[in-house]
This record gives sequence, C-alpha cells and structure tokens, in this order.
Amino acid sequence: MNQDSIKLIEQYYAAFNSADMATFLSLLTDDVIHDINQGKREIGKEAFKQFMAGMNNNYKEQLVDMVIMATPDGSRGAAEFVVLGEYLKTDEGLPEAKGQKYHLPAGAFFEIRDNKVARITNYYNLQDWIAQVSK
Repeated sequence: MNQDSIKLIEQYYAAFNSADMATFLSLLTDDVIHDINQGKREIGKEAFKQFMAGMNNNYKEQLVDMVIMATPDGSRGAAEFVVLGEYLKTDEGLPEAKGQKYHLPAGAFFEIRDNKVARITNYYNLQDWIAQVSK
C-alpha cells in the first residue's frame, strides 16, 4: 500500500473531524470531483466548499473506526468508517431535524493526483439514516 496516499486520506479525515475547513479544502485539487451519495456529481473546489458549508450548518459529525487502504501506486484509495452524527437543522427534502443522533456505517473512494484528492465518492445507506432520524 502507498503510505503517502494513506497519510493524505488520514489528513483529510483529521481535518474533517477537527472542522478545519482551510486544511480540509487545501488537500483537494482545484478540479476535484465530488460524487455525492445518491446525488449529483459536483466539480471544483468552490462547489465542494459550498457543499461542506451546508453540511456543517445542518449536521455535526465525527468519523470513527477508520480503516484506510490505497493501491500500490497511490492513485486510488478507500476508507471505511462510522459516522457519529447529530442532525442540527432540517435539510431540504429530508425529515425534520430535532437534534437526533445517528450512528451510520459509511465508506469513500478516492482518486489521488499530485498528492491531493482529485475525486471523492461517498457511500452510506440513506434509508438507514432516515430511519434513525425519524424515531
């Protein structure tokens, strides 16, 4: 496994967990591709920044139990983790937010270029999340 790519993904999630958006965004290529779980594809660091602003407004999340893998050449990586979250503000088209807590298994796939994240694709079970916050 490529240790540089693993370290990059570790930095990416450490910045996420500490809400250090400046560092988080600095780890992305300018033309980063973001494949949103069960949603659309967004391209560019500015679009990613806007997405994260919305996420940070509506949710408080920490990622734990992280397992990170990378291809030998370092061009691809993957992570499996658990999202410990709190639903703070109602997100459009989703159940009403009342501070519900959730515990959600998730994963992500990465494309890495020039030691930066060039593509991130996130996966989790949306129906599981909806069931957890609808209680």
